Amino acid sequence: MELEHAPNDPTRKELSPLLKLALELGPLGVFFLFNARGEQLAASFPVLQAIGEPIFLATAAFMVAISISLTVSLWLTRRLPIMPLVSGVVVLVFGALTLWLHDELFIKLKPTIVNSLFGSVLLLGLVFGKALLGYVFDSAFKLTDEGWRKLTLRWGIFFFVLAAINEIVWRNFSTDFWVNFKVFGIMPITLLFTLSQLPLIQKHAIVEDDEDD
Repeated sequence: MELEHAPNDPTRKELSPLLKLALELGPLGVFFLFNARGEQLAASFPVLQAIGEPIFLATAAFMVAISISLTVSLWLTRRLPIMPLVSGVVVLVFGALTLWLHDELFIKLKPTIVNSLFGSVLLLGLVFGKALLGYVFDSAFKLTDEGWRKLTLRWGIFFFVLAAINEIVWRNFSTDFWVNFKVFGIMPITLLFTLSQLPLIQKHAIVEDDEDD
């Protein structure tokens, strides 16, 4: 079992963008669904009542869903995607602490830890000459090495911004508000940031030669 190949490696096996998006966002959707419908699900399936309140039920479902996502990705590509793997490990560790100690603090801290870790990894990668963001977005577009470096720097900083936002929200609002913001707030913010990077992407995009020329 190996990690995925570098972004411009010709032997790298790629998933379709939609499938990759589904595997990465699917577990988050499961988390929201089980938190929103936890009481109804526990009433329909009494065995789930032993897990506790909806946030704990959602945490357990999140752990199962992200494990399935990583397994499917490994089965399809024979390699583990780096960023989802890091996120998955943190989810399993903090999810286990949440369920074991029955304290929702740990699952609320997960986005702070993951985003800070991603930001640190991306920025440290640049220090060692590695633009690691290419491992995440290479299936969507191809960039020059300079383009990947600039985009990696911007995303590294953005991940720290997301970590700060998570801290502000979970410390000042209810658990349900935090869950809704995690699912429906962070995604639009991330989308807007992604769209703001289009000029950079267009400037450094690799244009393939037309075979007919």
